[in-house]
Order: sequence, then C-alpha cells, then structure tokens
Amino acid sequence: MEPRLQRRVQRYGWDLAAADYEPLWRSQLRCAQAAMLQHVALAPGEQVLDVACGTGIVSFDAARAVGPGGGVLGVDLSGRMVEAATRQAREHQWPNAHFARMDAEALDLLDAQFDVVLCALGLMYLPDPAQAVREMRRVLRPGGRLGLAVWGERSRCGWSSLFEIVDAEVQSEVCPLFFGLGRHGALERLCVESGFRGVEHQRIAATLDYGSAGEACEAAFAGGPVALAWSRFDAGTRARARARYLLSIEAWRQGSGYRIPGEFVVATARS
Repeated sequence: MEPRLQRRVQRYGWDLAAADYEPLWRSQLRCAQAAMLQHVALAPGEQVLDVACGTGIVSFDAARAVGPGGGVLGVDLSGRMVEAATRQAREHQWPNAHFARMDAEALDLLDAQFDVVLCALGLMYLPDPAQAVREMRRVLRPGGRLGLAVWGERSRCGWSSLFEIVDAEVQSEVCPLFFGLGRHGALERLCVESGFRGVEHQRIAATLDYGSAGEACEAAFAGGPVALAWSRFDAGTRARARARYLLSIEAWRQGSGYRIPGEFVVATARS
C-alpha cells in the first residue's frame, strides 16, 4: 500500500475505533504496556513522550509515575483518539498530561526534549517504522530511554486470521507490515540500526479473554486496525467475515467465551 494511503487508512480507521478501543482492548493489552513501563522505570520529574497514545492508557500511567513535577505528551495520528484522551485528562484532572495530533514519522517537536519516549503497540501500523524510531531518538535527550511494545509472531497470535479475512473483501492489504516487527530479532535490530544502544527485549505470552462471540468480533472488527474497512462492509459482507473469524478462533472457545492466545515483544534501549 502506498504510504500516504496507509496513513490515511490508519487515521480514519482509528477515528472510527476511538469509542470502542479502550473498553474492548484495555485488559488484553495490559500485560505488554505494564512490562514496557516497568522496564523503562519512569522517575518523578521526568518528561515523557507517548507516541501512538490512543486514548491515553499508557500516558496516564506515565503521568502518575512522573508526578506533578514531570510531564507527559501523548501524540496520535487519530484526532478522535486525541480528543478522547484530552477529555479524560480534563475529567480525571491530570494537569501533567497533554495530547496532540501528530504523525509519528514526522514529530513536530524540538530535538532532545524528552527523558523517555514510549510507543506501545503503534509501530505495526506505520508505513516506515524505522523513520518513526529515528524521530523518537531525535527528540530524546542524550542517555534518554526508549520503550517499545509490538505484537509478536503471527503464528502465536490466534486472532491473526482477521487480516486475511478482511483482505479477502477489499482491494489491498489493510496492515501489510503488522507482524514484521514481531519476528525474531526484528525489533532489536530496528533499535540498533536507528542508533540506540543497550537494547534489551522480552517476549510475553498472553491470553485475550472475551466473554462472548459478539465481544470477540467487536474487538476484532470495530475496535482495532480494520475498523475503516469494517465500516464500509454491507450486512452480507459483515456476516460472512464474522462467520469466518469465529470459525478461525473456534479452537479457543470455552463455553460462550473465548481465550485466544497472543504474544507481545517489549524492547527498551538508550539513546
């Protein structure tokens, strides 16, 4: 997919998913986000950038860790995600958390501005993740810390059939590079090639729990990366896609719910 089109698909897709993303994915992503935050070890008073912040789940955890003497800026390509995060910051009174719409591959920020840069489960959607990581290094102060999390190997993510099911109904791949950084050594290599040092990583096995077939399908189709394509499907296409997806995850059905395997890769490094 042409990069400009891919950015547009992601921007408007996540605009559509903004209302559903947090309730449907918060618990499923928690272990990866928590591991990333644990390894970067945020300290009071630090300045943090959260790239691809979504509704601010990681941003608010970071704001709590750095305290009133520190600050967090969350940026995301989706305007509606930024609006949702800003609304939560206002409603829950987070004066040290701020949000802005911004392209991860061209951060509108000064050099050497942050102590820590985070990106939890956002790199997979970018046309050029290497450019985004170079931008993260640019805005880090010397010796600053990087924390990244991506989905792992396709074969270890039971929900991965989602992409081929949707791709069969549209003219181009929705997320052509989605599992690339989850391959063995790929995320660490990206960090090193972008000028980072002291790279450490770990793989985390996870289980995605859903209480019903409807919840599993809503998370897959409406609350994530294929939301734009899903919004354009007619009733018959939606029924066909749902049936194929439920068949693909049947092995992990338990009663009326599902326990679907997943894997994350978390990496930390210094500039």
